[in-house]
Amino acid sequence: MTFLSRISKYIAYGEKAILILILSMMVLLSSLQVILRNIFSTGILWLDPLLRHLVLWIAFLGASIATQNDKHINIDILSRFLPTKHKHITKFITHIFSAIVVTLLFIASIKFLADEMDAQTTIFTISNLEIKSYHMQMIIPVGFGLMFLRFLISAINNFLLFYKTGKT
Repeated sequence: MTFLSRISKYIAYGEKAILILILSMMVLLSSLQVILRNIFSTGILWLDPLLRHLVLWIAFLGASIATQNDKHINIDILSRFLPTKHKHITKFITHIFSAIVVTLLFIASIKFLADEMDAQTTIFTISNLEIKSYHMQMIIPVGFGLMFLRFLISAINNFLLFYKTGKT
């Protein structure tokens, strides 16, 4: 296991912990909202926008973990028939291409976040604390950045495996 793979593994532990925390919080808060609405005919005004934005967090953290585990949707008809050595080089090329695409999405998400910061849109207020849209959307560039890191690590590992199998 390379140094970068170990870093990725430790990041995944943090991501999984955050995912569990967010998902547990979502279940509890949405249950509370249902109880408040059905029994007491009231609800917490800011809870629905919060839950919607937490889904975004779960999606990006889950995508990052899927990238680390190489569990993204892929079309692997060609790779099934290739010898192991060639599988590593095709995965290397695929992961480099994916890293480039994710980099472009990362750049676009930074621009989007900058626009959101300029707009200063408040999505909800808790007491006197205003939660701006960009606070909840910061996961977008973070998620793309994590996916870039994971694709890059996987590309490097596949290149090293290709290099090792080529020497034998």
